[in-house]
Order: sequence, then C-alpha cells, then structure tokens
Amino acid sequence: MDWSAIIAWLDAPHAELARQVLQRGTAAIFAVAFTSTLLQFPALLGERGLSPAPRYIAAGGLDGVPSIFRWHYSDRMLRILCLVCIAIALALVAGVPQLGPPWLPMLGFLVLWAVYLSILPIGQVFYGFGWELLLCEAGFLVALLGSNATAPPTLTLLLVVWLVFRLEFGAGMIKLRGGREWRDLTALMFHHETQPMPGPFSRWAHLAPAWWHRLEVVGNHVAQLVAPWVLLVAAIGAIGTATGPAEGVSAVLAAIATTAAAIMILTQGWLVLTGNFAWLNWLTIVMAFAAVDDRVVAWAVPAWPSTRAYQPTEVWFSILVALIFVVYLWLSIPSARNLASRRQLMNASFNRLRLANAYGAFGTVTKVRDEIVIEGAPFDETRPSDKSRGADAPGRDEWVEYGFKGKPGDVRRVPGWFAPYHLRLDWLMWFLALGQRGPWFRVLLERLLEADAPTLRLLGHDPFGGERPEWVRARVYRYRFATRVEHRATGQVWMREERGLLVAPMRLRDASAEQRRD
Repeated sequence: MDWSAIIAWLDAPHAELARQVLQRGTAAIFAVAFTSTLLQFPALLGERGLSPAPRYIAAGGLDGVPSIFRWHYSDRMLRILCLVCIAIALALVAGVPQLGPPWLPMLGFLVLWAVYLSILPIGQVFYGFGWELLLCEAGFLVALLGSNATAPPTLTLLLVVWLVFRLEFGAGMIKLRGGREWRDLTALMFHHETQPMPGPFSRWAHLAPAWWHRLEVVGNHVAQLVAPWVLLVAAIGAIGTATGPAEGVSAVLAAIATTAAAIMILTQGWLVLTGNFAWLNWLTIVMAFAAVDDRVVAWAVPAWPSTRAYQPTEVWFSILVALIFVVYLWLSIPSARNLASRRQLMNASFNRLRLANAYGAFGTVTKVRDEIVIEGAPFDETRPSDKSRGADAPGRDEWVEYGFKGKPGDVRRVPGWFAPYHLRLDWLMWFLALGQRGPWFRVLLERLLEADAPTLRLLGHDPFGGERPEWVRARVYRYRFATRVEHRATGQVWMREERGLLVAPMRLRDASAEQRRD
C-alpha cells in the first residue's frame, strides 16, 4: 500500500492561513475564557460562591461526568489550573508549540479542552451557554491541525467546516421554527434593544429605519440558511478534486467556499459591532476560516503564497486524524437528526465529551426589555419607624442603585463593549428579568448586605464604597432606547419606567432568619 500517496491526498497544502487563524484564534479565546473563569468563578461558584461548586459536587452533580474536580475542588486549585491554561493558550497564540512536532500543539489544545470540559458542569447555570460547548468542540478539533512543518490535515478542516455548518444552519432553522418575527422580517426591529448585553452601537442600530431592519433579517437568513450549504458542498468538492486533472475545478470550488465563509464572517462582524455575545461571534469568525483557501487569498493579496512546501506528514498522525474523523461522523448522527427535527434542540450535547453538539440561538426575540435594579439603603440610627413600610424601612430618597459592568442600569451610560470577555453575572441578570429565577439571586443580595469583597468586584459600581448597607431590595424597570429627540432633550441613552418590586426590602438579619427556617 502506497502510504505516501494516501497521506499526500489527506494533506491540504492550500490551507496555511486557515490553520494559523484556527489555532491562534481558538487559543486566544481560550485565554479569554480562562481569564473570565479566574476572575469570576470563585465569587460565583467557589467555596463561598453564590452557587458553591463543592456543594454541587457533594450532591452528586458530577456523577458520570468527566471532570477532574470529581476527586477534589478548591478555589486555589481552580486558580492554578486557570493560570496554567492561560500560559498554554498564550504560547499557542504566539505559535511557539507549532514550531515543534505535531503532537506538541495537539497536547496543548487537549489540555485546554480537558480542563475547560471539567469546569463546565460545576459552572452550573453560570456556564450554561451555547458558546461554552462551542469552545470545547473547537478546542478538540483544532488540536488535530498539526504543526507548521507539515501540511494541515484535510479531514480536520472538513470537521471544522461541519462544525460551522451545524452552528450556522442550526441557528437559522431555530429561527425559522421559532417566533413569527423571523418569518415576517421584523425580528431586528426589537433585537438590538432587547438583546442581553447591548453594546455602544446597539442604540444606533436600533434607531435605523424599518427597511434596514428587514434587510438585516434577510441577510441573516442568507448567511445561516443558504451560505452553510454552499460552504459544506463546495469545501467537500474542493477537497475531492484537489489533485489530478480536476485541480482547476478544485480552485473554483475553493473560491466558492471562501466566498460563503466571507459572507458568514461579515455577518458575524456586524453582530460583534452591535452586541456583546461573549466569544460566540468571535469564535464563529475564527471557525469560518477553515474554508478560506490560500489560492483565493493570494489572488486578493499577492504577497501571500498560494501554496507551500511541507515535510511529509508522519503516518501515525494521519492515521489518528482519520480514525477520529470516522468516530466524529458517528458522534454527529444525533446532531444531524436534530437539524431535521421539528422539535429541534438548541445548544445541546449528546455525549459526555461535548463533541458534535447542536447549536442555535434566539429562536424568538423578546419585544420589551425589563431590567432588575438592585438598590441599597445605608444604616441610619435616626430613621423613624414606619409600620406601613415595615419596621425602620428607609424612605424613598434613601435608596441608591448598585451598578453592573455590562447590563443597563444608569440611564445616561452608553453600553460598553466587553465581548469576547464574558460577564456571567450580568447575563444571568438578563435571564432573571425574563422570569428565570434561581437561588443564586437571594444569595447575591445577602452578599451585598455583607459587603462581600469578591462579590462586589463582580459589579461595576458599589454606592457604599465597600461598606455594608442596612437594606437591599430589587425593583423591575421597563427600559427602552431613547429616541434622538429624547436624547437631545435629556442626555439619556435609556428611558425607563418602574414596573414593580421583585424583592421587598430585606436586612441581613432577615435573610439569616429565613435561611434558618429553610
């Protein structure tokens, strides 16, 4: 058997830009993700977090789940792992492991994948987002791209293209099967205003005319329902005709696949510009580069070589990639069925390794925006007792608001730009306003009453400067973007009106007494 010919067919000599973007881009996202975990996990889920991971583990939350924390968890251990993984990720961004043999970058990415895979289940609701699954799957696949000395493996690139197809087409089908607003082209008349974490250009996008919003939806449907099929079919065809007399056909198909990828990249870029979806859009852009062909890049940028000379790929590495490719196709059967199902699952995993997942987002778009505003009142020994409001309850003018880093609060503040960094508490506050309450919120209020320093670091503004308040409460407000006329008159970015009380005024002793009753 001519192994050299087979291995040569499995190489992709026109995909060096794709490999560099995939490896370095995915590693950069891992660095951001582990930094987010390092800075937020202990306060949210640590030994004294809002939803402690040790308690979750003791209750059997990791039974049957692959995680190194099944044997031991401590905040110190988590921080050490995050620092090690950040160092590995930055080395991969710099391209240092890629200078060695193929197993070296593979080992680096597999370490990142295994550690993050271990964190996901103990992250509970704070890690229950589709982009967490996406990062795990991307990290595993990119581990199979080899090093700079040998050509990128064709089968690995095909698996990444298959990931992009599931990611984009799954999101498109979720929308078609979801709210009517995606079918009547009105979804983006609401989305920019009601999305979980608006950005600095979200108000500008929201105030665009109706015809533009309809055009946005049409563009979204093209990028998510048409382009993925073009990408998948053209990429497979380009690989199938890469050698021999059909090489010219391969170049044409590669150009078509690159064009489809460019459509997705531009669409995702618009989402990056107008929102904050952690690393979802950023990582989608990175993954779409799997279909970008060096021959097309060289046509646009002549300084970029259309092909390169590589050392022969080691037989063991090609065999490993081929075996994983076959297994991955088998693992993909449930997700392929899910794409065709009328009861399509969104952001679901069908195996313990979080591979070949189902993706999708925003099947429906909320039409109004409610925000939970947490307020506190200071200690005041002179405050009179008012039985109508409860013993010693503060008056209306004594309440001041806590500010969050990302979510709307101060009506004059322009929303910030945080992605790809993930503000996990802010995101959960958005779901809280939709009615998805959890025990973590009551604990958050208790931590504010204690002026718990790690919890306060999760916020953007503490009106008490690290001192304890006597009271806290939570109110619901209806928010909307100010019109241009309103903005000129008031200087406000947001207009809001009160909708009621979510949590009545409470003191620390009230929370402690309730905890004892529970």
